[in-house]
Amino acid sequence: MTALVLGPQLRHVSEHTATIWVETARPCEVRVVSAEHGVDAGARTFTVHGHHFALVEIDGLDKGARVPYEVLIDGDRVWPEQDSEFPASQLRTLDPAGGLRISFGSCRRSPGTVEEFGHDALAAFAHRLRAGGEGTAWPDVLLMVGDQVYADELSDEMRAFIRGRRDPGEPPVDEAADFEDYTHLYKLAWHDDPAVRWLLSTVPTFTIFDDHDIRDDWNTSFAWRREMWSQPWWRARITGGIGSYWIYQQLGNMSPDDRAADPVYAAVRAASEGGGDGGKIVDEFAERADKEPASTRWSYAHDWGGTRLVVVDSRCSRLLTADRRGMLDDEEFRWLDEQCQGGVDHLLIASSLPFLLPRAIHHAEAWNEAVAGGAWGKAGARLGEKIRQAADLEHWAAFERSFREVAEDVLAVGRGDRGPAPASISFLSGDIHYSYLARVVAPDSRSEITQIVCSPLRNPLIGKFRMANRIAYSRAAGGPFRGLARLARVPKPPLRWRMTEGPWFDNAIATVELTGRDCRVRWETPRDATALAELGRAAITR
Repeated sequence: MTALVLGPQLRHVSEHTATIWVETARPCEVRVVSAEHGVDAGARTFTVHGHHFALVEIDGLDKGARVPYEVLIDGDRVWPEQDSEFPASQLRTLDPAGGLRISFGSCRRSPGTVEEFGHDALAAFAHRLRAGGEGTAWPDVLLMVGDQVYADELSDEMRAFIRGRRDPGEPPVDEAADFEDYTHLYKLAWHDDPAVRWLLSTVPTFTIFDDHDIRDDWNTSFAWRREMWSQPWWRARITGGIGSYWIYQQLGNMSPDDRAADPVYAAVRAASEGGGDGGKIVDEFAERADKEPASTRWSYAHDWGGTRLVVVDSRCSRLLTADRRGMLDDEEFRWLDEQCQGGVDHLLIASSLPFLLPRAIHHAEAWNEAVAGGAWGKAGARLGEKIRQAADLEHWAAFERSFREVAEDVLAVGRGDRGPAPASISFLSGDIHYSYLARVVAPDSRSEITQIVCSPLRNPLIGKFRMANRIAYSRAAGGPFRGLARLARVPKPPLRWRMTEGPWFDNAIATVELTGRDCRVRWETPRDATALAELGRAAITR
């Protein structure tokens, strides 16, 4: 086996720093070098359940640097690969003074056939960047807003891997079971397509999880959690899912200072010294993060010049008890409230789940939450819970109090109550497998407030599901469902919004372009395996 199992991936960057993440086949020293630019940084691997990882931190880079790099393992060059068709990978730092481009999307099935899932927007995007040419604009950041892997909808390649290590008829059937299964899911998602592997090595990438990274409808309700923890196989599944997410995704979202202050990261590295293994530490951390959401914050925020990006965990940090239901636990909500401030040109709030859904769906989910909470009695509550789980009614609208509190915060920022109002406040989301733009109607807001959805990168809705969502998107569909919500005594939402662009049901990737006080967005879809075509574009600020 090659010494480099997965990566390199360019993860957190700032104006002067960059982080390279790798998985290796054995304990070793990993170095990132660029002799021409004086870069030589290294790190020892740490070990979790027999797998070896390293994060190499590079400091002292120039703003807006574009530094070609190599990766060495114990002195031997392992990247770039020999005879690669792709250009040299680069350390690409930020220079917000020149504007900021954030490309984003969610829901990517890999591997799989074109007949099953269509062409991969992420791969086509990589080929477009590789081809270059005049006018090719690179993103400064790639933001993956959920379902980077599908632990509950397996490919043939993943099923073959499972058959080679355990009885596929033992629960959970046709799903990932533990940390080892997850390591292979990530390898299939990020290694086997050379275009995607190259893209992740040369474009700074930030992520947040959604339900399929763990399991469909993850944390939809207290009843759902209780049912899952009653299964004898669930502990290995949830600790494997959260623990692998921490390693493969979350550590790369963190700045070098945040990683240095992380006690779990320090403990795992210490345990790995002298040939040890940090698997037990990661398992205990993951179980605690699931059972005690306030013990861990997966959300994060980064300020880049005049732009603040706030990435919100709307899955693991939910408050779900027999008496209370919240999209975020109290501590997480206080943190989000602190981030929702003015004094920037653009405030971007990324949540895997759309904050503003088509009105019919919003009101249906709000009605269902009220009924499941007892608005129509105990029998209605039981029926409401069944509908909630069967129909995936667990977006922001299905956590009405959380929706209301965030809406009021955003409106306050837009009015200028929390410092000078931004030019734009935008929610960036995925999850629902189609793309659109919704605009908030708020006459007293000095900010343009929008919901930008881009989904899927590669997993389109088909048949009746597409038709149902197209109908729900229509303006006429909202009224009857608002009436239904009113019958369950759901209060009127604190803001109004209208759908202005879309819906597009194609595989897609979106790019938000920020220049000064201007904000624009463009959606693109794969024309074929190596090219993109425009789906739509919009000016957010006007």
